[in-house]
Amino acid sequence: MRLGIITPITLLLPRSYNEWEVDASVEDLVEVARAADRLGYHHLTASEHVAVPVDVESRRGKRYWDPIATLSYLAAVTEHIKLATNIVVLPYHHPLEIVKHYGTLDRLSHGRLILGVGVGSLREEFELLGRPFDGRGDRADDALRAIRASWGIREPSYEGTHYNFRDVEVDPAGVQAHLPIWVGGRTRRSLRRAVEHGDAWTPFLLDPEEVEEMLAWARALPGWSARERPLDVILWPEPAVDALNDGERIRIQAQQFIKSGATILNYRFASRSLAHHLEQMEALAELLGQDP
Repeated sequence: MRLGIITPITLLLPRSYNEWEVDASVEDLVEVARAADRLGYHHLTASEHVAVPVDVESRRGKRYWDPIATLSYLAAVTEHIKLATNIVVLPYHHPLEIVKHYGTLDRLSHGRLILGVGVGSLREEFELLGRPFDGRGDRADDALRAIRASWGIREPSYEGTHYNFRDVEVDPAGVQAHLPIWVGGRTRRSLRRAVEHGDAWTPFLLDPEEVEEMLAWARALPGWSARERPLDVILWPEPAVDALNDGERIRIQAQQFIKSGATILNYRFASRSLAHHLEQMEALAELLGQDP
């Protein structure tokens, strides 16, 4: 079992942020990242929204630090922990933008990038950015094929259903021989996308029973048996945990998620301050440091 953290400060979701995060500093963020690195966490995250309309802020949150800038900065102050986008909205970008931006981050971090992607669901933001909302799933599928075909290649070429390019140079283009791609979503189509194009499926707000049922469905897909690598499943235990005072419940919950098929768990922490947050991180690492 691998444990990751939903990085505080950079993301303020209405249902889960702590008050101290609102005015926390860059130095506080660095302390969290270094602690996660030292404690052996598998990854930390950064999420993407460009501009959240104020009328959906109460559902989506209003703070999203840019993932490229954030993860690049944290790469420079950590050594081992992986850097996961959770998530990049694929239809906002051309595939070569992804390859260039995140290939550079992969080089800067010495191969620690995990590219988490999704198709997006906030129509207002699509319209604001001038991106078509309809048909975004098919475009995302082709973008994933294009990214796979271009990763680590300085002169990529691709001919697909939505994207075509050749006679171009992209340098740097990533240093990992195989880029880990995590596919977000909570539908069967997102799971099929993960099976066919990704290394992991990272659903949100699904009960363990729903996850188990959907994975049983996915195992019958032709793409499942054709995979070269097992599919990781990343789940987000809710609500934010209090590892200092609620260890038994957390352990039982982790066991339930593992039984449903989870291989990686992402955690948020209930905390009163930076110091309390660091204590929570240490307590969880001790609690679930070995298979629970």
